[in-house]
Amino acid sequence: MAAAKVGGIVANNTYRAEFLYDNLQIQNNVIHNSYLNGVKKLMFLGSSCIYPKMPPQPLKEEYLLTGPFESTNAPYAIAKIAGIKMCDAYRSQYGCNFISVMPTNLYGYNDNYHPQNSHVLPALIRRFYEGKEQNTPSVIIWGTGTPRREFLFADDLADACYYLMQEYNEPGLINIGTGNDIAIKDLAVLVKEITGFNGEILFDTAKPDGTPRKLMDVTKLHRRGWRHKIELTEGIRLAYNDYLHRQVEHI
Repeated sequence: MAAAKVGGIVANNTYRAEFLYDNLQIQNNVIHNSYLNGVKKLMFLGSSCIYPKMPPQPLKEEYLLTGPFESTNAPYAIAKIAGIKMCDAYRSQYGCNFISVMPTNLYGYNDNYHPQNSHVLPALIRRFYEGKEQNTPSVIIWGTGTPRREFLFADDLADACYYLMQEYNEPGLINIGTGNDIAIKDLAVLVKEITGFNGEILFDTAKPDGTPRKLMDVTKLHRRGWRHKIELTEGIRLAYNDYLHRQVEHI
């Protein structure tokens, strides 16, 4: 169950009521009707933003609900936590084999590159591509560039989900990630190099940074026998080539 209303900092902070209401409606209907219709197994996908704003790093599964949320995405986080707890409650009361997994930040083929509603990595790909095409002197990045984020290629997530559907049957949640993170400013430099943009990177420090760091502890997943295959540089190249292909199709 990957269906959700999602977006970056701007979308999360702007559509707070929709992010809470829509996501509760989606998961309540699917989880409850999975029980009513005797679904043998259900996997509920959450997000790393469910964790508190300032927990120890990396993020262990047991850190859930141990501190306040990051304010910009609190409604989304609350909805996702409700989904985790709902799966556990249906497991406890009705014996349903409902499991919850928490992916880190995702990117890959057919991503969302909307200028307002995309996540950070596809947003950077679009900005640097447009900067290159328009020969602009600079590209502006929101915030200070110091927050650190972890990124997982979507194909790796699909592989992990398939693996866990075969091997994992427990309450609670399990993180899915790479166990490695990168500062946004370093990510911007990497995307700049891959796209071939020759201008300057500027940081708009008046804009919010979001959570300072979100690195998943994937010890539990590694002990289950799964590890990611696609490293970040290779993944960004694959995503950028896919983005270029889509631009050609739109011409």
